[in-house]
Amino acid sequence: MSDFRQEFIEFAVARDVLCFGEFKTKAGRLSPYFFNAGLFNDGDALRRVGQFYAKALLAAAPGVDVLFGPAYKGIPLVVATSVALAEFGRNLPLCFNRKEAKDHGEGGVIVGAPLKGRVLIIDDVISAGTSVRESVDIIRGAGAQPAGVLIALDRMERGSGALSAVQEVRDQFGIPVISIASLDDLLAYLRARGGMAQQLHSVERYRKEYGVMP
Repeated sequence: MSDFRQEFIEFAVARDVLCFGEFKTKAGRLSPYFFNAGLFNDGDALRRVGQFYAKALLAAAPGVDVLFGPAYKGIPLVVATSVALAEFGRNLPLCFNRKEAKDHGEGGVIVGAPLKGRVLIIDDVISAGTSVRESVDIIRGAGAQPAGVLIALDRMERGSGALSAVQEVRDQFGIPVISIASLDDLLAYLRARGGMAQQLHSVERYRKEYGVMP
């Protein structure tokens, strides 16, 4: 599984999930790259991205009992990850939340397996950490324990202060954040691939201005 990070970057670029240009971030910065997990939008893409999530989890090897996908982008990701893990021989229950509580049928805000034990949150990226905070509140409210967060890409970029959004989550909640790939992996991809000197220069310049160390 040693090459899955570079394979993931190549896959994301091929799917236009990871693209290069000039994109305005929520913080008002002009980023030379953009990651849109919503473009993992067909069966084959979800099958493959689920495998990458599963490989990242198995490589990190945290002890977890339940997978949780925050609405909305986390829902297909947690399903795809669960299926891939089962194919790799690790069958874990999964659940996700509704944005609004259901007042009929089974009711409540959680769909799927009960939240109990050690719960891993699966999402696309961490920007401001809002989704993680909401997920942690839901998990703790159910009497379970947040065991970590698994994301696709760690931008390794400063948030509101000196730390990145990922580092802020780690410090605030005391849980690990696992990523399939990081900005380091993206830079390694650009250095190894011919004809992308301009993109490499732009990403290196952006990291110098806004980046943080792991």
